[in-house]
Amino acid sequence: MKYLPFILKHLRHHWMRTASTVLAMVVCVFLFCTLETVIEAVNWGLRSANTSRLVVRNAISLFYSLPLTYKEKIREIPGVRRVAASDFWLLSFGGSADFFRHPSYSVDAEEYLAIYPEYILSAGETKAFLEDRRGAIVGPDTAKEFGWRVGDAIPLEDRTANLKPFEFVLRGIYRVDNVRYPGTDGRILFFHHKYLEEATQNRAGAGFLVVEIEDPQQASALSASIDALFENSERQTRTETESAFRAGIISMAGNLARLLNLIGVAVIFTILIVTANTMSMAVRQRRTEIGVLKTLGFGSRLVMALILGEALALGALGGTLGILLGNLAIEALPGLPAIGWAVQQFPNLGLSPAVASTGLALALLLSLAAGLVPAATAYRGKITELLRTV
Repeated sequence: MKYLPFILKHLRHHWMRTASTVLAMVVCVFLFCTLETVIEAVNWGLRSANTSRLVVRNAISLFYSLPLTYKEKIREIPGVRRVAASDFWLLSFGGSADFFRHPSYSVDAEEYLAIYPEYILSAGETKAFLEDRRGAIVGPDTAKEFGWRVGDAIPLEDRTANLKPFEFVLRGIYRVDNVRYPGTDGRILFFHHKYLEEATQNRAGAGFLVVEIEDPQQASALSASIDALFENSERQTRTETESAFRAGIISMAGNLARLLNLIGVAVIFTILIVTANTMSMAVRQRRTEIGVLKTLGFGSRLVMALILGEALALGALGGTLGILLGNLAIEALPGLPAIGWAVQQFPNLGLSPAVASTGLALALLLSLAAGLVPAATAYRGKITELLRTV
């Protein structure tokens, strides 16, 4: 530690070079932290998918509904335990209609809650919700955001079909147990699909059907049986596992992860070359200084350690700033117009300690790799050669 002031003094002396090198490290760590956080959030969401649940949707698109009569036909298939209709519905929360920020689903309440035990309600809340056609339940995050309490009347404007405002009564705030059910979204509002049917004069179909099966090993066979059942109907179906369904929604944002991975690898490689070149230039410019240090009794190993210390100091500074910038960018991602809608659905989007520490380690590793060659050059340099230009 006694040589740390010497290292810092030299970095301040060549502040332009120091700033440009640190900036390169910041960009590298920033890209790494942002990308890894998004991928981690995606994987977290997929882990919450249940292997005993299938999702049946229109074969053409998610934006085409299915007839509600499909429920009873699917329920009759051997191996099917429960079927519940559900639909995405765009409602205005606090003047803002953003489904991925405040998701809303109309559901067949009794069957849906039985299929999804991760939305935990008390017996009283469940009873009150099932008995009230205008009843709704909401996640703890949304309830906290708007200050809602059980029993509150919640008028929400419809932005899907230009219907009259919905008059909900909050009958429960479900709880989330991320130990038993990882990745559960705490922002969703659920309301009765029958209430939606009334509001649309029975024109609302099912956006998709959730099917609980008895044996997850039969998921592929049952998916094929369901699709074969409606093969000759006007609205054919596409049945897939819940994880595949969620992955399909995520893919609507495009293959963002692969693109960012390629960009990240290219940037990391470029920054490694630039940093190594910068460190080499710094050592060449300090040949006389290194020769004087060796003349004064600084051993070759100590000189090499000082140069590597400078490289690690640059990496530590760049890594720390990159982590801070990455955290700010991750917090701002949901508000961006281009990709915000794709990441707002992730309830656990945030820079984790694991990703942050890995980003810092990456910065230190890059700086160390960039400093090895110039440090080795300084180690091998002879005093007579280093002082030749004096």
